[in-house]
Amino acid sequence: MDGSIARPRPLLALGVRLLAAFALATMGMLVKLAGERGAHLIELIFWRQLLTMVLLGAGLALTGRWAMLRTQRLPAHTRRAAAGLVGMLFTYGAVLLLPLAEATTLGFTAPVFAVLIAIVLFREKIGPYRWGAVAMGFAGVIVVMQPFGGFHEGVTLTGVAVGLVAPFMVALISFQLQDLNTTENPWSIVFWFSALTTPVAALALPFVAAAHDPLTWGLILGMGLVGAAAQMLLTTSLRFGSAAVILLMDYTSLLWASYYGYAVFDRAAPASLWLGAPLIIGAGLLIAWRERQLARSRVHSAE
Repeated sequence: MDGSIARPRPLLALGVRLLAAFALATMGMLVKLAGERGAHLIELIFWRQLLTMVLLGAGLALTGRWAMLRTQRLPAHTRRAAAGLVGMLFTYGAVLLLPLAEATTLGFTAPVFAVLIAIVLFREKIGPYRWGAVAMGFAGVIVVMQPFGGFHEGVTLTGVAVGLVAPFMVALISFQLQDLNTTENPWSIVFWFSALTTPVAALALPFVAAAHDPLTWGLILGMGLVGAAAQMLLTTSLRFGSAAVILLMDYTSLLWASYYGYAVFDRAAPASLWLGAPLIIGAGLLIAWRERQLARSRVHSAE
């Protein structure tokens, strides 16, 4: 389930992923602020991808490293771009439809979805530990969202559905990135993702674009810059570490999301979130522990 890793350096991977978690939480805050000021979801995605493509391309051109973008795997980049565009739609959509802390907590189910993807795509046999983790993760979702007693303020069924598709796409894309990282460098992966998705988003731009005041444009610019940094950090982390393990560092984004929710949007996370989040996080930790045990067993069997 771990897949192949280009350059295994677990501690570096964990550190990079921690920075990525902070960048993603900050980007989510900027997305929500811009959305509240009238920026459309597609518009936000377009500017995020365009800025990434321009900044990355210009940086490589100025440093004479344009050749790093050469690839023999354009079909793989195209599949990653398609999945990534869908993932961005649901990830940004969850941030716009839900409070930041709740959207972030639902994102923590990515390791649970990674187990389910391993079953379907890789025909991996899953034992009681990981099945238990899957059950624990979704039990945590129920505790956080309280669907049977009526969702708490700011949470809707549509928002929850969108918020659960987002981590599924994150898990799927993590496997794609690990595969690409075996032959491609992070610069190439991020550039082709933005280059292939920017024209697609541009097709819809005439129907959703609107005039904005300077503050909103500043938020959009900041979102694009932070998003570009987050994309590089995410891709680099998967070059040095296993998706099943480093995804656990994403849990730290809940602290940032909760802080932003309170400081920026004047909304404290509900008690149900702090009751359910440990179940979801515990599920991820159990999956990571079991992955490590299975990896050690495979090594001993090969000796």
